[in-house]
Amino acid sequence: MKRRRDPHTSDLFATDWEPPQVAVGYAPDVAGRGRLDSRIARLVSRALRDARDEDGKARADIARCMSAYLDRPVSEAMLNKWAAEASEEHRIPLDAFVALIEATEAKDLLGFVPELFGFAVVPERYASLIEAHLWEEREQEAVRRRQAAEMRWRASR
Repeated sequence: MKRRRDPHTSDLFATDWEPPQVAVGYAPDVAGRGRLDSRIARLVSRALRDARDEDGKARADIARCMSAYLDRPVSEAMLNKWAAEASEEHRIPLDAFVALIEATEAKDLLGFVPELFGFAVVPERYASLIEAHLWEEREQEAVRRRQAAEMRWRASR
């Protein structure tokens, strides 16, 4: 008799499953290569485009939201200059970058700067899990060192 598959149970051996993305950040091809200011402009442009395409947010709406967040004026023209690689004299300030993340909800922007230094940004809910893993690695290293010391002691007898 053939057993029927339960449609409510996940298949542990499914080949199409991929783990969820843990660290936030855009794929390396989004910022691309080149000068840092050009890469930042590309990221700003991408965040603005994604906000428009996915959430229907116009640049004027984003500028208003950023103005409210910063308590200073931010215009659509400023957003356009910050997103343009050719506009070398206009770079987005850090506080405006934070406001852009808030206004566009582009959490992937958070990963750019840490990635430059070999770090990753992960949601806070994973912090304890990472800490537990680091403690486990430390315990395993301690066991290996103790075993090596015991082997040296036995060999010297």
